[in-house]
Amino acid sequence: QVQLEESGGGAVQDGGSLRLSCAASVYIGSGYCLAWFRSIPGKEREGVATIESNGITRYKMQVEGRFTISRDFARNTLDLQMNSVQPGDSAKYYCAARPDRGGGCWLIDHQYTYWGQGTQVTVSS
Repeated sequence: QVQLEESGGGAVQDGGSLRLSCAASVYIGSGYCLAWFRSIPGKEREGVATIESNGITRYKMQVEGRFTISRDFARNTLDLQMNSVQPGDSAKYYCAARPDRGGGCWLIDHQYTYWGQGTQVTVSS
C-alpha cells in the first residue's frame, strides 16, 4: 500500500509560480509511474504530467513548457513546478502512482492505483 500526501497548493496570481509536492510512504524513486492530475467541479479529471522510472516525462499540451514534473530522491517526493500559471490552471491537484511494469506511463487516470487527497490551486487574474 502506498500512501500519498500533497502539499504546496494555495492562491497565486495570474503569471505567478507555485510548487506542489507529494510525499510518499514508500520509496518512489524507481519502480513507479508517477503523475499529477487535476479536477474542477463539473468536469472530468485530467492528466497534467507523468514521469516514468527512467525519467521520461509527458505533459498535457496546455501545460507543456510551463509545468515541470520531477522526483526529489532525497526527500522522496514527487514535485510539480508550475510557472506562468493561468486562471484555467485553477483546480484541485492530485498525485498518483502505480507500479511501472513497462509500456510507458500515460495520463490515464484509471491506470493509477494510489492517489493522494489533493491540494487546491486557485489562480486569480
